[in-house]
Amino acid sequence: MAVMTVYRRRRATVLLGMLIGMIGVLLSAVPASAHAALVSSDPNNGVIVPDAPNKVTLTFSESIQLISGKIRVLAPDGSRADQGDPTADGSQVTIPLRSGGGRGTYLVTFRVISADSHPVAGTITYSVGAASTPPAADEIEDVKVDPVVRALIPIGKYLGYAGLVLLVGPVLVLALLWPQRLARRGPGRLIWTGIGLVAGSTVLGIWLQAPYTLGTTLFDVRVGDLRDVLGSTFGAVMLVRLAVVIAAGFLLRPLLVGSGGESKLDLALLGVLGVAALATWPLTGHPTASPVPGVSVVLDALHLASMSVWLGGLVMLFAFLLPQANARELGAILPIWSRWAFTAVGALIFAGTVQALIEVSSLNGLVNSTYGRLILTKVALAAIVIAVAAYSRRLVNHKIAEESPRGLRRVLLAELGITAVVLGVTAALVQIAPPRTAEAVQTTETSTTVTQTLTDKNMSLQVDIYPAAVGNNSMHLYAYTPDNKPLPVVEWKATAALPAKGIEPIEIPLLRITDFHAIGDIALPQAGEWTFKFTARTTDIDQTSFTMTAKIS
Repeated sequence: MAVMTVYRRRRATVLLGMLIGMIGVLLSAVPASAHAALVSSDPNNGVIVPDAPNKVTLTFSESIQLISGKIRVLAPDGSRADQGDPTADGSQVTIPLRSGGGRGTYLVTFRVISADSHPVAGTITYSVGAASTPPAADEIEDVKVDPVVRALIPIGKYLGYAGLVLLVGPVLVLALLWPQRLARRGPGRLIWTGIGLVAGSTVLGIWLQAPYTLGTTLFDVRVGDLRDVLGSTFGAVMLVRLAVVIAAGFLLRPLLVGSGGESKLDLALLGVLGVAALATWPLTGHPTASPVPGVSVVLDALHLASMSVWLGGLVMLFAFLLPQANARELGAILPIWSRWAFTAVGALIFAGTVQALIEVSSLNGLVNSTYGRLILTKVALAAIVIAVAAYSRRLVNHKIAEESPRGLRRVLLAELGITAVVLGVTAALVQIAPPRTAEAVQTTETSTTVTQTLTDKNMSLQVDIYPAAVGNNSMHLYAYTPDNKPLPVVEWKATAALPAKGIEPIEIPLLRITDFHAIGDIALPQAGEWTFKFTARTTDIDQTSFTMTAKIS
C-alpha cells in the first residue's frame, strides 16, 4: 500500500511538471508577430506616380498564400479600385486594377498567410498625380487574434508534442526492449493516449487555423472557412498527419496486445509512417521559411525524433520497466537503453544548435529578442536535464540501477519533470517570430523613398529619391502645372552637394522619359543633409529652378 502511495505521488509530480509547462505556454501566449515582412511594393509605399498603374505588386520576405477577400485597393473616393482576384507567385502578390483610375491617394490593405502558417497584414498607400486624403476603409487589416484562439493554439501544439513523446518512444521500447513475460496493457494505454493526443491536437489545429488567419472568434467559423484551410498547404500537411496517425493505430494493434501478429513488414511500415508524421511538424512551422528550408526541415524532424525517443523511453522506464522488470531483465535492457539515450541526446543537441543558429542569425538576436531569450531558457533547462541524464547513465554503467531501481526512478522523475517545462517553452517558440524576421522588417523600414513636392507660381515639381542611402540612388522628377496637369519640360538639369562635408555640387545625368518625367542615377558617397538643385526649362526662354535638402543615411 505504501509503495502504491509513493508511486501515485511521483506520478502526480510528473503531471505537475506537465501542468507547469502548459502554464508557461499560457503565460507566453502573446499575439504571434508576423512571420513574413513586406519588403517592397510597386508602386512604392507613399510614392506619387504620374499615371494610374494597371496593377499593384507586393513582395514579401518569404512565400505566402492568399486569404479569400482579404486584399483590397480603395480609390480616393472610397470605391474599389481592384478587379478580379489577386494572384500569388511565391513571395509576390499581384493585384489587378481597374483602368482609368482617378487622381489622388489610393489605399491597399492586405492579410495573407506566411510560409510558416502565420497571418501577415498591413496597408500601403500611393498617389496618382498628387496626394490627397487617404480613403477611409470600413476595416483595416491587422494581425489581431481573438484571445481564446491565441491561448488555445500553443496549448494544442503542446498536447501534440506530448502525444508524440507518448507514441514514438514507447512503441520503440515495446517493439525492441519489452520483456515477453510482462503484460502490455499499461504501455498500450500510454500509446493510445499518445495517438489520441496527436490526432486531437491535429483536429484542433485545423479548426483554430480558420479564426487565426481570418482574425475571427473561435465559434465564428463557417464551412467555407474550414474548406479554405484544408485547401491550403497547412491543411494538406495536417490531413497527412491525421491519416498517418490513424494508419499507425491499425498497424500497432498486434504489437499492443502482444498477440505476436506483428511482422517485420508491419514494423517497417510503422517506421516509414513515423518519419512521415515527424516531417509534418516542421512543414507547418519556422523551418519552411528558413533561409535554407531543406536543411531546417530535416534538422527539425531530427530534433523531434530525438526528443520523442528519449523522453518516451524515459516514460516507459519510469512507469513500467523499473517497477515491473526483474534484475536480470534490467541488466539486459538498461545498457541498450543507455546507448539509445546517449545517441538521441547527441542528435538533439546537434539539431537544436544548428537550427537555433539559423533562426537567431546574430548574437544581438539571441540576447535582445523574446525568441532568443526563450532559446536561452530552453538551453539552460536542457543542460540541467542532460546533467541528470549523465548521472542516470553512470548508474546504469555501474550496475547500480539493476540492484536498486528506486534510485534511477528518482533521477528519471527529475528528467521528466524538467522536460515537461521544456516542451512548454518549445510550444511557445513556434508562435514567436524569429530574429531573422525582425531583421527583414528592419531592413524594409530603413529602405525608404524620399518624396518631396516643390512648387512656385509656374510649376509643381515632384522629386523621388530611392533608397535615400549611401551608394547608388535612383531619382525620378515629375513636372506639373499648379493645377496638377502634366507640364512638358524641354530640358532637365540637376546637381547634388554636401556642403557640411565639403562636397561640391555633383552633376546628375538625367534622361527624359516622357514630356514631363525624367530619371537619373547618382552615387552618393557619404551620409548627411544633401542639397539638391533642379532646373526645368519649359521653353526656349522660360525655366524654373528649385532647391531642396534630403537626409541620406
